[in-house]
This record gives sequence, structure tokens and C-alpha cells, in this order.
Amino acid sequence: MAKQHIDVTQEFKAPVSTIFAELTDHVKFGKLLRAKITRIVDAPGDNPNGLGSVRKISPAPLAEFEETVVTFKPDELMEYRVSKGSPIKNHIGRMEFSAINAEDGRESTRLRYTIVFEPKLPVPFLGDLLKKAIEMPVKKGLAGLAERYAK
Repeated sequence: MAKQHIDVTQEFKAPVSTIFAELTDHVKFGKLLRAKITRIVDAPGDNPNGLGSVRKISPAPLAEFEETVVTFKPDELMEYRVSKGSPIKNHIGRMEFSAINAEDGRESTRLRYTIVFEPKLPVPFLGDLLKKAIEMPVKKGLAGLAERYAK
């Protein structure tokens, strides 16, 4: 099956540290996507959402899966992989954060969020359906967060 690629760039009128904290907190990220996400394994160290943490995502009954944080560089990068369940394989989600200069002089952030995966089953159009199911709430949630900080 062909790999699916999602690539979303969003700007926020808030410092990188603020946006990083919002998007790497598993529970807050779930609320942003309007999905039930719970942290089931805390990362060692100061940030329970950091390297090695595991979150359970429950988009629908009987469709739970888990993701494990595999890279965590504060205010810079978070990567995660599906580690259990899910109709996808060879998955990597990557959030890259960078400071930018906004026209109004406010400290701002650019997020580049990429997700790459393959469907597990060789069903025609399944990859496209899964891509839309993942991409739509991500885009909507990020746009809503950007709007919240635009004021």
C-alpha cells in the first residue's frame, strides 16, 4: 500500500514555549482535536508528556490505539509512533516548532506538523479515507488554537 502524507503548517501569535506546551500535553491535545486522549504512561523526568510517554486515543468504541513519544526536544520537536492497535502501520507523527517574527512585532510560532503512515489492510481507498479522518480534525483544531491566540 502507498504511504500517506499529511503536512500542515500553522502560525500562532504566541511564544514557542506556549504553543509547545499546548500541543505536547496529551490531554490538551485531545481536547483540541475533540478526541478522547489520555496519558497512560508518564515519561520519566520533569515532563510526564515527554520522551517515552504513552497516550491512548479512543476515537470510537472498539477503535482504541496507543502512541509513544519517541523524540522530545522542549520548544523544538516532538515525534511519536503508533505503538499498539490502529488500522495503520509505519506511522510517524512529527511536530516541529520554530520562532518567527510576526508583522505586528508579537512573539510568534510556526508549527510544521507532518504525519506519515500506511494502512494495514490492502483495501482500495482506505489510505485516502484514513488520511482525511486524521487530517481534518488536526487542521480544524490547529486553526482554532491559532484563532484563540490571535486576539
